[in-house]
Amino acid sequence: MKVGIQLFSLRNHMAENPIAAIQTVVKEGYRFLEAANHNATQDSGVGFGVGAREIKKVLSDTGAAMISAHISPLNDDTIGPVLEYHQELGTTYLVVPAYFYDSREDALKKAELLNKLGQACAQANMSLVYHNHFHEFQLFAGQTVFSILMENTDPALVGIELDTYWAMRGGNDPVALLRQYGERVRLIHQKDYPAAYKDKINLIDVVNEKGLRVDMSYMMGIMDPKTFTEVGTGIMNIQDSITVGNEVCKTDYIILEQDFSSRDELESIRISMDSFKRFTGIQW
Repeated sequence: MKVGIQLFSLRNHMAENPIAAIQTVVKEGYRFLEAANHNATQDSGVGFGVGAREIKKVLSDTGAAMISAHISPLNDDTIGPVLEYHQELGTTYLVVPAYFYDSREDALKKAELLNKLGQACAQANMSLVYHNHFHEFQLFAGQTVFSILMENTDPALVGIELDTYWAMRGGNDPVALLRQYGERVRLIHQKDYPAAYKDKINLIDVVNEKGLRVDMSYMMGIMDPKTFTEVGTGIMNIQDSITVGNEVCKTDYIILEQDFSSRDELESIRISMDSFKRFTGIQW
């Protein structure tokens, strides 16, 4: 698999000047890019109001590729313009970054929507994947939301971008999930977890014990920036994820996503890059 970067890792630089930010991150050595657009109702592209031609030019000039894009919201209203934009860039994957769930019935409805969106992507010669956080491992009638989604979507239409960090915080062994879902896993998101907060890893038990319903407000409220660290500086078993991703899955890219850092964004991605280069089974 190749190493990519989620541009959310440099969101402050992107907000200031997205073209300059892309040029900088490619100079740092990350050539495979994943966009983060959380305003798809007003902006069908990579966010920040940048047109497809402008992004296509900077990709061509730098030798980079837009491999995937997180799009929110991704629904019946936004899918058409989003596909048109990303077909021009040659983007391979559209990513649903998260849905939130009120019940098993709600999860089933969202699985139906994922199938529909996946069909639209397939018709445009693109692929749809779902990106998890921790809350997809809450239980409804004894079954996790994640398994409800996977059992009720067509593997040919809906793949997985497994965020190993959030899977772990949802009470899972990420490597075991990679083995379980095998060839459905097309992308991996990677960051790391600091040893100093080992006793705070699990976020899902309290949700299941109290029957809580996780929404965006709840999620943002429990995100402690101190519980994120750069790749290779924490306790996650990243080499095993890479090895299993190559052997068992159809993982094309392992993508750095640094949600929070105490460091400058560029210093942070350099530290992660240095760590990635010590792993086997990846290429740049």
